[in-house]
Amino acid sequence: MTRTVLSSLVLLALLAACNRTPDAPEAPVAPQAPAAAGSPAPAPAEAAVTGNADWQGYGPLQLGIDAEQMRAVWDGELQGDAVADGGCYYLQPAGQGADGVAFMLEGGNFVRYDVRAADVQAPGGGKVGMALGPLQALYAQAEAPQPHKYVEGGKVLRVPAADGSQGWLVFELGADGKVTAWRVGLPPQVDYVEGCS
Repeated sequence: MTRTVLSSLVLLALLAACNRTPDAPEAPVAPQAPAAAGSPAPAPAEAAVTGNADWQGYGPLQLGIDAEQMRAVWDGELQGDAVADGGCYYLQPAGQGADGVAFMLEGGNFVRYDVRAADVQAPGGGKVGMALGPLQALYAQAEAPQPHKYVEGGKVLRVPAADGSQGWLVFELGADGKVTAWRVGLPPQVDYVEGCS
């Protein structure tokens, strides 16, 4: 081949490359933080129930409202019966199992909610199954862990509201050092270890 033909072929190849449509850019992938030692791997975002739990209530239910107001704003049915003397009792969403959320009322008002489900995040990101170390990293304002009243080797971690409200968050940890349940509420009810018993 002559030099002219070879140069022409190289030139054609370069021109063809210049006219090529560029590939679509790949979407950036957000980096993921490594899981802390002793904590379960994070669940997919769509599997977690988020945005319902906060320092001042749960979803549309704000601490301090009465049972009638709760039923009016809750999307669905709340099951449970009031006690005649205005004492402590729970309401729960209809059709929910024992591992869901339960709303405590005392003196006719919503004062606390309890969670045992692993897919519901507490205000600040804690949840059932987490170990004490990662919890303390999330909640720098937490009090020192205290021994659990009934679980040998268990602990209780109390956390004041990060938003300055009156709500408190209490984590119960089993003897294995992992969260078994948590609750948000107003004192003194948030500290009732036995619930309404």
